[in-house]
Amino acid sequence: MTNRSAPRRHLPTSPFGTPAEPVIKDFALGDRVSHDRHGLGKIIGQEATGAFLVDFGACQTRIVSPYKGMHKL
Repeated sequence: MTNRSAPRRHLPTSPFGTPAEPVIKDFALGDRVSHDRHGLGKIIGQEATGAFLVDFGACQTRIVSPYKGMHKL
């Protein structure tokens, strides 16, 4: 199976509803967060592109928008 780089476009004649737009979450420097893969962490940096640098204790990871799997505590 191949992974598609872009989602399929919605056809106006489709009986199914339009796909929901991902909700952009609001985070700030110093926020405590929980990530589905990395666990508990703290936001320690923000890039101009909107990506955040998060310190999870064992590692520091760059999380990009739409911040899938990351939740504010």
